[in-house]
Amino acid sequence: MKQTALADLSLLVVALIWGATFVVVQNAISFLEPLTFNGVRFGIATIILCFWLALFKRQQLNALSKGLIISGIILGFWLFIGYAFQTIGLLYTSSSKAAFITGLSVVMVPTFTILFLKKRLNSNVYIGVATATIGLYLLTMTDIAGLNIGDTLVFICAIGFAVQILLTGKYTTKYPTLLLTIIQIATVSILSGFAAFMFEDWQRVKDTSILLSSEVVSALLITAVFATAAAYLIQTKFQKYTTATRVALIFAMEPVFAAITGYLWAGDRLSNSAMLGCILIFVGMVLSELPFNIIKMFKRKFIVSSKKRADTKG
Repeated sequence: MKQTALADLSLLVVALIWGATFVVVQNAISFLEPLTFNGVRFGIATIILCFWLALFKRQQLNALSKGLIISGIILGFWLFIGYAFQTIGLLYTSSSKAAFITGLSVVMVPTFTILFLKKRLNSNVYIGVATATIGLYLLTMTDIAGLNIGDTLVFICAIGFAVQILLTGKYTTKYPTLLLTIIQIATVSILSGFAAFMFEDWQRVKDTSILLSSEVVSALLITAVFATAAAYLIQTKFQKYTTATRVALIFAMEPVFAAITGYLWAGDRLSNSAMLGCILIFVGMVLSELPFNIIKMFKRKFIVSSKKRADTKG
């Protein structure tokens, strides 16, 4: 299997993990406040990966440098911005609007790639991004309410996730995967803990009846091991073999997987427009992966058919 195909498949698994754990996290933060939960979640993931480093990848410590540490902190900062502003924004806006606005990182990544990295993109990517964006709208927007402060905060969250995806592609070619991942998620844990101390009732984490409840323990273990340690290790390892825009499109499948798991586990029902949205997101991802140029193909077909009509008339 080609490295690009393996990378895309691995990142699709990450989107599946995030989508599948959405219900678990949503249940857990009803017991433990969101920033506090993220601080603990990312902290546990950091400890797990540090043990893995000590046991199996100790040689990577030789590559520890100022540049690696700064790069990991920058990635962690933007990832924290994504999680923190999404959490705060949800206090003021609906989850459906937040999901759509967060998904706009699919549009932001190719835009930032063009503006800041000065890279030209295949026309298939533009078609795929537009299709996936329409799909996100149909899947998540159940109402057309006016914009509010929460929407603005979630928009900042989308910028955070988009920049994190873009910079991951830049830094992963320079530094060892495991070390970079550890520094990134440790940064998220520290910043989340500080934000929880400032804005939340963080002392609830000391309440063993809450922290050791089955809902919180299971959510922390599942998200720390799979949705954080494994997921960001996979992203950091494989994104170097694909493009940031394709990663954003693949991650747009997260709400699709969340909708499917919500249907299977929680008995949620999808409307016809939501199902169409899921299909369009998937189609958008596939379109961006096509090996041939869609626009050029249709142009050739149009020219050939025009010539045939002209010859028939002649």
